[in-house]
Amino acid sequence: MKVHEHQAKELLARYGVPVPRGRVAGTAAEAAEVARELGAPVAVKAQIHAGGRGKGGGIKLAHNPEEARDAASRIIGMRLVTHQTGPEGRLVKRVLVEEQLQVERELYFGIVIDNSIGLPLVMASADGGVEIEEVAAKTPERIHKTPVDPTVGFQPFQGRQLALAAGLTGDLMRPGAALIAGLYRAFAENDCSLAEINPLVVTKDGRLLAADAKLTFDDNALYRHEDIAALRDRDEEDPLEVEAQESGIGNYVKLTGNIGCVVNGAGLAMATMDAIKLAGGEPANFLDIGTVNDPSRVVASFRILAEDPNVKAILINIFGGMARVDVIAQGIIEAHEQMAVGVPVVARLVGTNVEEAERLLKESGLPLIRAADLGEAAQKAVAAAGAAVR
Repeated sequence: MKVHEHQAKELLARYGVPVPRGRVAGTAAEAAEVARELGAPVAVKAQIHAGGRGKGGGIKLAHNPEEARDAASRIIGMRLVTHQTGPEGRLVKRVLVEEQLQVERELYFGIVIDNSIGLPLVMASADGGVEIEEVAAKTPERIHKTPVDPTVGFQPFQGRQLALAAGLTGDLMRPGAALIAGLYRAFAENDCSLAEINPLVVTKDGRLLAADAKLTFDDNALYRHEDIAALRDRDEEDPLEVEAQESGIGNYVKLTGNIGCVVNGAGLAMATMDAIKLAGGEPANFLDIGTVNDPSRVVASFRILAEDPNVKAILINIFGGMARVDVIAQGIIEAHEQMAVGVPVVARLVGTNVEEAERLLKESGLPLIRAADLGEAAQKAVAAAGAAVR
């Protein structure tokens, strides 16, 4: 789960991370009021779950409350398009109005989970304010990385090393190390999967401030953090992903391809996506229905895929162990009874009670495209998607 910039900054401030003075506003009048309270030139920043806001016109500078009002009136209500939103953009409902910063340097600090070692990885770079992926691709040596053993915790010497690596020397060494330690505590105590400050700025008067902040939380741990779960903004999430969660589907992530996938098991779902790409196609989603023996789970999956206009074919890949294949087959039948699927359906079904599943499907008369193995299923799905008219 992601949160807005102003929410991330409010949380980080509780852990001693210094942030600019400011407040969120929902109207142009509120923005002018905040600017008046701050009594200084301000930045008016669109609040959406995407980067690249400045390039898209979502960040404007204002020298007085009247300019802040004008800037907010132009930003609030706009559909902001950035490289992370896609061409459809995001509707801006709020802005963050905060003090303008006189910037001397921009740095980067971030924390992610490094799955290759199974540990949090704290990163620091003197190259802040730009896409960190670009720095990693072109000058990876500019990003300094320190893994942290959670049983030991983040140590003071690690903070000093990272601060030094980012160029925080002299009087900035101690506050820099403290800031990194606070960022790590926020990451660990709130079950984050990402914590990022980009840029962390050194102002001309010698202050360290998080000019931007991003926090992403592990969905599976939100039951431990009711206060954070309450910050969720469903309007910023893909509608189909929200519907999938509310329908009880195990795991669904919308992608950009045209072949919808219904699979049981995360590993098999990944293999199915790989097989589709190997066959020259593109998956429209990751969807793991899990091992629950419930036809309604299959029906819900079909409903999600039928609502995606990009889906031109559906590939069902079931390897039934604990999941009974006859229950899956019943779900396929009920889905076609309850809705107009509208696209070709390729089915590869093996495992528990597969004979009963074959009987049910045969008696149903559904025009399924059958496949004996995953490779064949992927090839047939790609061919069906290419021939589909929707």
